[in-house]
This record gives sequence, C-alpha cells and structure tokens, in this order.
Amino acid sequence: MKNWIVVIGSSNVDLIMKMDHLPEKGETVTDAVFMQVYGGKGANQAVAAARAGGNVAFVNCVGEDAYTPQMVQNFKDDGIDTRFVFHEKDIASGHALIMIGGKGMNYLSVAPGANYRLTPERIDEAMPVIREAAIILMQYEIPEATIRYVIDVANRMGIPVLWNFAPARSFDLSYVPNVDILVLNEVEAGFLSGIPVTNEDEAEKAAEMLVGKGVRMVIITLGSQGVLAVTRNEKVRVPAFTVDPVDTTGAGDTFCGSYAVAMVEGKSISEALRFASAAAAISVTRMGAQPSAPRRDEIDGLMAGRGGFTTDFPDAHKPYVENDL
Repeated sequence: MKNWIVVIGSSNVDLIMKMDHLPEKGETVTDAVFMQVYGGKGANQAVAAARAGGNVAFVNCVGEDAYTPQMVQNFKDDGIDTRFVFHEKDIASGHALIMIGGKGMNYLSVAPGANYRLTPERIDEAMPVIREAAIILMQYEIPEATIRYVIDVANRMGIPVLWNFAPARSFDLSYVPNVDILVLNEVEAGFLSGIPVTNEDEAEKAAEMLVGKGVRMVIITLGSQGVLAVTRNEKVRVPAFTVDPVDTTGAGDTFCGSYAVAMVEGKSISEALRFASAAAAISVTRMGAQPSAPRRDEIDGLMAGRGGFTTDFPDAHKPYVENDL
C-alpha cells in the first residue's frame, strides 16, 4: 500500500531581528535580538507531517552555504527521506531576512536561491518516490512551471495533490481544477476566487465557487474562527482549539502537513480537520516555524483534552539565539 507523503517545495534559512521599533531610512537600530531558524513552506510542511506520524519524502533544492548542512541534517533527524533534496552548485539556499518591530510590524525580504532550481527536470529525477506517493503536498515558493508539471504528472498517475496556494501570486488558473485539495487562508481564498473573504459566510461562497470550477475539496483556514472544508456534497466546519498564541509563523504549514497525514491514515474530513487544527494550535504556542511543529503524542493529547504539550522548543530544534548584537 502506498503511504508516502511526498512534499515538493521550498526550504529557507530564516535570519530574524526583533527590536522595539523598525528603522527609518538611514537609521540604525541597536539592541536588537537575533534568531536564526530554518523555514520555507515546503520544509515546514515536511517537518510537520513527519512529526505528526507521516512517512515523508522531501523534494527540494538547497545550495552551498554554511547553514545548509545543518538544515538537511534536521530533516534527517525528523525521519524525512532526503534522497531527493538536491544540492546545487554556485548558489546559496533560500534565505529570508526578517525585521520585527513593535506591535508585530515587520520588514521581510526573501532570496529564493536554490529553491528556483527545482525544475521539472528535477521532478523527473524524483520519480522513484513520487510513484510511491499516497499524496503530493505542494506550496507556491517554487517556479510556476514546476507546479504545473507536478500537477500534470500526478493527474496521469492518479495521485491526489494537496496544494497550499501560498504565498498568493499570479498563476495559470486553468490548472486549478486539476488540484484535488486546495488549502487557503482568507487572503489566498480571496485572491483565487475574486471574492473578498473576511468572515465564514464569505469563505463559504469563495470555496463553493472554486469547487464549482472543478476542485474536489477547498479548505479555508480562518484563524480563531476555525476551519471550513467544502466539497460538492458536504460542508464541514471545525472550531479552533483555544490556546494562548505566541507566534503564528508556520501555523498554516503545520496544518497542511498534519492534514496530509490524517488523509493518508484514512480519517474522515471532520477527523482530519480536527487533527490538523490541533497541530496548528500547538504550533502557535511556540516561536518559529519548524521548531514549533508538534509531535504526534502532543497532537493526540490536545485532541483528547489531556494537554500534554510544552511551549518550550524540543531540545534538538532550538533556534540559535544571540542577544548581544
């Protein structure tokens, strides 16, 4: 029985500065706090799926820089198959530079680096594991041509595709009906459907419109309002778990990775939504994207009402923090 969750997507090195206010043009802000963690939506989803109990393979391109060996080793430490994490020459891995000021305001820039080397030719090289996939999980931090190629390949092979259309940006919308499951937040749902999404009713209308275009299932995450799934035959709403949020970075990625695990395990839509919502809820109680993704026992504990998760970093995934800059 095929049980591989094949995640095809990006990985980044995140370099974060937290300060009391963002600098004006020409200003230098001192007394910042520095944190280096690993991110990228593809890597985040692969880690989340692996910790939630999935059998995960990651298809990705990394470059030549000092951070890359530890980033790849972290994947292996989480039990992820890295045979098709391709090491590219003469380019750095993807990097994100993030400055966070007061009230959560931030500046963010991303250098895709090796992520844009994930071409259709690389997908062909990963066919040994793709053929064994129970589901393919993608995002949108890799080239559009690669997304379209993977969708075509998956459709020919009868492999379901879960596509997290994030970040929202221009795409050949004629391919959208070929996606089995679209996972979107309010902004992404509005971008794809053309319907502004600010509440549950608008989310339902946007999801119905996309299902009407041929998508088998549309899932819209609504933060504290929970999550909505729409198919041609049913609508399922699941409330959010109540937690004290610290950092929402990576919560959507944790949801996607965990939902893929629940699907492969044969859970119903409502069960899968609740499982993924529990994982995402735990993730927002911790700082960082990959460090915050919960283990399976933590997810099961929250669902059973036992709690059983810590807001501290798992020892092996603490970020590097330097306070004196």
